[in-house]
Amino acid sequence: MSTVTVPPVPPSYRDDASQIFRAFKGIGCDAGAIVEILAHRDAEQRSLIEQEYESSYGHELRKRLSSELNGHLKKAVLLWMHEPGERDSFILKKALKGTVKDQRAVTEIICARNPSEIGQLKRAYYKYVGTNLEDHLEEELSGDHKKLVVAFLTTSRYDGPEYDEVVVEKDTKALNRAAKKLTQTGNPFVQVFSERSRAHLCAVSEAYKSMFNETLDKAIRDHEANGNYGHALKTILRCAENQPGFYAKAMWKAMKGLGTDDTALVRIVVTRAEIDMQYIKAEYLKNHGKTLNDAIRSDTSGHYRAFLLALIGSDN
Repeated sequence: MSTVTVPPVPPSYRDDASQIFRAFKGIGCDAGAIVEILAHRDAEQRSLIEQEYESSYGHELRKRLSSELNGHLKKAVLLWMHEPGERDSFILKKALKGTVKDQRAVTEIICARNPSEIGQLKRAYYKYVGTNLEDHLEEELSGDHKKLVVAFLTTSRYDGPEYDEVVVEKDTKALNRAAKKLTQTGNPFVQVFSERSRAHLCAVSEAYKSMFNETLDKAIRDHEANGNYGHALKTILRCAENQPGFYAKAMWKAMKGLGTDDTALVRIVVTRAEIDMQYIKAEYLKNHGKTLNDAIRSDTSGHYRAFLLALIGSDN
């Protein structure tokens, strides 16, 4: 459920473009006006504002935003202006660039998506980046993390609520043998976590507790799935069990302790605001004892804070 508040009768795209143009005039930029307009327009409206701005003023709006804004606000607004498929492609391309990869971002964007979203992501990546996402991952990732992420990306998965209890039992036993390092071929963790539906994985998690009196999380630890590989397995499992809860915890981690992981915070707020942010906020309050709004107020400031708060909506 989206938390973006759009005016019942929004101004015309020409009026919005004109207001943004005026916000750029003079010394400095009226960042508050930019936030007030763009944070309260949906994806289609933002696209039309961009088209109107370029048509009326002869400049690309994103380039002007990039030159006028700065810091975390600039990163958040520019990410917000992307069409969803383009946005995910941009995040992945940036995360895979350079010698130090942001593999947690790669995992979050791919392993938290359902089969339909994965298909859209692959098409968008080829359209906007000009290469197959699978090929790029093969080049830039390594080890079991690469095997799992590539398999998750390329395998066709059923996405409905039904599952086969016989297969659930078979998978549960295979995962236990792998966790206990008993002799077998292949890697059941990669196979099961990349091939099975979310409903099936939830059933496996319950069966594992029932059959072995241990959690599937412990099986992942016993499997010595550490680092990015372990994070990918846990991301797939958490999103199967409670996807809003997964994002709520990720935002809590981004803001806990000294300092803030603004890259992660912006990524989650911007990518989920028009999808399921209302449910994420409910999970945040339930699990962390304060509202997401209060957490963001405490960890951010200025127009950047105003922009994020506008995207996640009021406490109500």
